[in-house]
Amino acid sequence: MEVTDARRLTGAAVDHVNGEPSLPDEERRQSLETVQEDPAEALAHLIDPFDLVTKVPGAELAQASWSSEELTDYDPDAEWDAAEWDLADDADGEG
Repeated sequence: MEVTDARRLTGAAVDHVNGEPSLPDEERRQSLETVQEDPAEALAHLIDPFDLVTKVPGAELAQASWSSEELTDYDPDAEWDAAEWDLADDADGEG
């Protein structure tokens, strides 16, 4: 997934946290701090991984985690090289 507008993502997460009436004040403060520091945390407050897989036949969510990293050299138009990602065996059908 690519975050194309971190400000909008963070804003939506802040709104979500502030709109949760049952959240204790200290937990709300911590949640607001984390969603403003990391886009992965903002995303985690907006998307429930359980909801993503509940309707997938034969799948059950065992564990979920989020992480993020900033890609500074990403070029969506660049030629994709399976060998660069150690997927060459998978790409040629031998793996």
